[in-house]
Amino acid sequence: MSAQKRNIDICIISDIHLGTRACHAAELNRYLKSIDPTILIINGDWLDIWNFGAGYFPQEHIENVFLVLDMARQGIPVYYITGNHDDHMRNFSGYRFDTLQLRDEIILEIDGKKYWIFHGDKYDLSVGGSARWLAKLGGRTYDKIWQLNRLINNVRMKYGKDQIFISKYIKDKVKSVVKSKVQDFEDVAIEIGIEQGYDYIICGHIHKPQAREVRTENGKTIYLNSGDWVENLTALEYKKQKWSLYHYKREHYIDSDIPEDKAVNDIVNKILS
Repeated sequence: MSAQKRNIDICIISDIHLGTRACHAAELNRYLKSIDPTILIINGDWLDIWNFGAGYFPQEHIENVFLVLDMARQGIPVYYITGNHDDHMRNFSGYRFDTLQLRDEIILEIDGKKYWIFHGDKYDLSVGGSARWLAKLGGRTYDKIWQLNRLINNVRMKYGKDQIFISKYIKDKVKSVVKSKVQDFEDVAIEIGIEQGYDYIICGHIHKPQAREVRTENGKTIYLNSGDWVENLTALEYKKQKWSLYHYKREHYIDSDIPEDKAVNDIVNKILS
């Protein structure tokens, strides 16, 4: 990838989970430094406040925060939509810092189309009540499994073998059990969105990047999900009136000569010194 940044009209990322060992913050930082978006939307679970008690927040996680804040300082509109892992931030919904806005959801009109953008957890019954506390406990266990998974993959990559995702397999199995007992939040959100006339519905939450048209007896909509930066390392990009799913690939950045943002790095280094 050359030093020239890619111009993007809108970039949407979600489920970064800063503060956990599962987060691929270094990869996300490389990606953010490679693009020049007109609008940046963080669709929930940017910060994993549930895990803050673990005392884990390394340099690349701090750098990610300052990269986003620096975008806002430069005048790029940044929407930070709250999710279930950073639900404490909902107490500050409506807060603004430069061009960064903290919201619970946003409704936009883009090129004549009506958009409903939100994390998705408010229609997911599996993250409320006692299930919320079980999810927190499970999240800590999942973090430990991910550490082991990353160690295994480091060895496999040295021998030229593909990565395996034990953590994702376990998480998907747990979610399949939960989904058998509660109504799928996507179906609920899509039905409501169609009834309210939204042309596009954009969520995060389930760590499953996708783009599909949905038709019901009440109408149709396009459902998009930005995925995550834990397992899939994906983003939604809008350019020239078209949406695409970006998948991070390590080889795209091996020969990257994109200059580091000196101001950001200086601040991070001062904090850690």
